[in-house]
Amino acid sequence: MQDLPNFADIEAAAGRLRGLALRTPMLRHPLLDELTGGTILVKPEPLQRTGSFKLRGALNAALQLPPEARCGGVVTYSSGNHAQATACAAQLLGMPAVIAMPADGAVIKREATRRWGAEIQLFDRHDVDREALAAQLVAERGATFIPPFDHPHVIAGQGTLAVELVEDARAADLALDALAVCTGGGGLVAGCALAMEALAPVAEVWAVEPEGWDDTRRSLAAGERLANDGQGDGLCDALLAPRPGALTFAVNRRLLAGGLVVTPAEVFRAMRFAFDHLKIVVEPGGAVALAALLAGKLDARGRCCGIVLSGGNVDAAVFARALQAAA
Repeated sequence: MQDLPNFADIEAAAGRLRGLALRTPMLRHPLLDELTGGTILVKPEPLQRTGSFKLRGALNAALQLPPEARCGGVVTYSSGNHAQATACAAQLLGMPAVIAMPADGAVIKREATRRWGAEIQLFDRHDVDREALAAQLVAERGATFIPPFDHPHVIAGQGTLAVELVEDARAADLALDALAVCTGGGGLVAGCALAMEALAPVAEVWAVEPEGWDDTRRSLAAGERLANDGQGDGLCDALLAPRPGALTFAVNRRLLAGGLVVTPAEVFRAMRFAFDHLKIVVEPGGAVALAALLAGKLDARGRCCGIVLSGGNVDAAVFARALQAAA
């Protein structure tokens, strides 16, 4: 196993990303406070470059590649958000990028990845070993693999999100009691948990997952990494990791308060709420933390709670379903 990242790595990542990744704002809305009985702070990563938090980790990893490695470019696999982030990072650094993407993934994410200049290799999410495919592409192209979540540089980059939120909360004379984070493979929540351990150690950090893909919640309860069966609803396509990462779980089993699970109906309600009241388009996977809050699964009563909206890359047809279902 690679060395686990620490808070110093997150601080270094923040320095590397300054001026390249956006510092997204901290948002508040009185209706959120009224509905939950708490003080709610929203971190809106749909406003991030490429439309999700993923740029933070991918770019932090790419920036640390030596010149000789950059010549071969980068490879990754992703349903879309890490794909776009890696393609964007490669374009910024003048490198080629090859991205393996599931054939049944969101078209909007595939086309956006292609617009960043990446070469796309489609695969069957159910029949193809994505890790083996990535290894094959790395060998063929002489490239470097940037994993979607299970890498210390990726985890450290994602942790910069929580640093910004804590700083903005302090500027408003607020202290976080809890933070809910959208979770797939666990890279974002691991980075956030490391940042919170250093900056707000009394705050709880919760992983939030879609129903049927709650491998982190179950793994935390079992004390070991457990896989998903792959049979859950595919609505939250950004969060469909097969199991927690080895690095991410090593961090998360120590630092997380636990895991929360939300249903498709709760996800659609959160997407509609974000659209109606926050004026932000959020994809299903990016809305699960807000869904947990609105469903009362994250207890915010009398507390200051942060929630992450992790991405906004949603197909128009899926977004229309959300608006219709939650009307």
